[in-house]
Amino acid sequence: MDIAVIGSNMVDLITYTNRLPEAGETLEAPDFALGCGGKGANQAVAAAKLGASVMMVGKVGDDLFAPGTLANLQQQGVDTRYVTSAPGTSSGVAPIFVDDQSQNRILIIKGANQRLKPADIDAAADALRACQLIILQLEVPLETVYYAIDFAREAGIKVILNPAPAVNDLDMAYACKCDFFMPNETELAILTGMPVASDEQVRLAGQSLLQQGLKNLVITLGQRGALWLQGDESHHVPSLTVNAVDTSGAGDAFIGCFAQRLVATGDVAAAMQSAVTYAACSVTGRGTQSSYPDADTFQRFLNVH
Repeated sequence: MDIAVIGSNMVDLITYTNRLPEAGETLEAPDFALGCGGKGANQAVAAAKLGASVMMVGKVGDDLFAPGTLANLQQQGVDTRYVTSAPGTSSGVAPIFVDDQSQNRILIIKGANQRLKPADIDAAADALRACQLIILQLEVPLETVYYAIDFAREAGIKVILNPAPAVNDLDMAYACKCDFFMPNETELAILTGMPVASDEQVRLAGQSLLQQGLKNLVITLGQRGALWLQGDESHHVPSLTVNAVDTSGAGDAFIGCFAQRLVATGDVAAAMQSAVTYAACSVTGRGTQSSYPDADTFQRFLNVH
């Protein structure tokens, strides 16, 4: 395998609405979609759609959502040998509300994802050691994330840590063991307690994390692209102007594409450029994984833009 994703599976319950209801108000929404999501699964699917060989270590529930989640991953080309069921537990679900400005608000119920333990990494150890890169997020227990980071370091495997959803008690000593730390603006603000309203504020907040010993910090900035900070160097990649329909999962699209390109080429700057463009392409469609283009579709998008 090229890439292993150790992380979450969710079922996305997506409501498209002109506005959110007030307290006590019942409001009719114009549309609804049911999809497969979860930060881990999204990142795995994006990388696999672009041609990477991807395996996943994760959990599904003991419910009606589990078979569909596994079937979806397999159809997208993700190896699911180590995605196992947690008996007596619901699958993770994510109610998502998308407004008429294409902005999303998301709730997550972790469900079975909370049952992913260090023992699951041990069970997949031989397959993981054959991978070039491991991707992690924070929709599974922190003890499992920390265990995976130590496992990867001992095995000499590169690690991307996406601190999402951000938690105040994240141990930055573990983050500093990773090769790439990839928050978005909101997560950066939570982790640093600093404002991120302007590009300069983002840079200052990022520098405060770098001073703690991070190797590479990549901050995704939505429609403003992404910023890579390493030591005293910085590299900003602007995004494309597109007709955004749904921004759900754009950050995961970025990470999946970045990982695939990094493994394929080893070129961080080129991987960032591709990832920013891939994320821009993803927001032109509805949903999360359903909006991620495969390699051929992405190439056609590149030819136009």
